[in-house]
Amino acid sequence: MKRHIAIFASGTGSNAKKIIEYFKHNPKVAVSLVVSNKAEAPVLKMAQENGVPTLVIDRAFFYQTENILKIFNQYSIDYVVLAGFLWLVPTYLVRAFEGRMVNIHPALLPKYGGKGMYGMRVHEAVKMAGETETGITIHLVNEQYDNGDIVFQAKCPVETTDSPDDIAQKIHRLEHRHFPEVIEKLLTGNTSKP
Repeated sequence: MKRHIAIFASGTGSNAKKIIEYFKHNPKVAVSLVVSNKAEAPVLKMAQENGVPTLVIDRAFFYQTENILKIFNQYSIDYVVLAGFLWLVPTYLVRAFEGRMVNIHPALLPKYGGKGMYGMRVHEAVKMAGETETGITIHLVNEQYDNGDIVFQAKCPVETTDSPDDIAQKIHRLEHRHFPEVIEKLLTGNTSKP
C-alpha cells in the first residue's frame, strides 16, 4: 500500500526538495501535498515545479477549523513531515496523526529548542554558548514545541572559527543527508538508526 506524505514548510524548502527528490521514483511512498503558512514561500514554487500539489493556510483555517483533515483525506495523507514549519501544530492535528508526524530541529534537543528557536537563531545561540558540537534532531511531534520523542540525532563539530553561517551550512548537510532516510525508515517500520 502506497504511503502519502504531506510536508509543512514556511520558507525556501531545501529539506522539502530533498524529500521530494528522494521519494520521486519510490513506488511505495509519495509526497502528495506541500502545505505552507506563507503564500510567497519559495517552497510552493519548488513543489509545483516537481508536480506536487500545494496548499496555503492562514491562522484562522489552521487553528479555528479542522478542515485540513478533510483536505488530507482527499489526498490520502497518512504521514506528516514538518520541514521548517514555524507554527505550533494544533492539538486536533497532533492527535489525528499521533505517531505519524515528525519534525526536524537544527540542534541537539533538548538544547536550543522551544518557541522562537529556529533557523539562524539556533545557530547564533550555539555559537554564543561556545558549544563544541551541534547537530540535528528528528522527533515525533506532540503538543509542545520541540518536545516529542526523539527518533534520530546526528552530530557535527563546531570549530572556534565557525560563524553562525558556517554552522548553518553544516546543519543543512546533515539534514539533507539524513531526513529523507529517517522518514523512509519510519514509514517502513524500520526505526533502527540509518
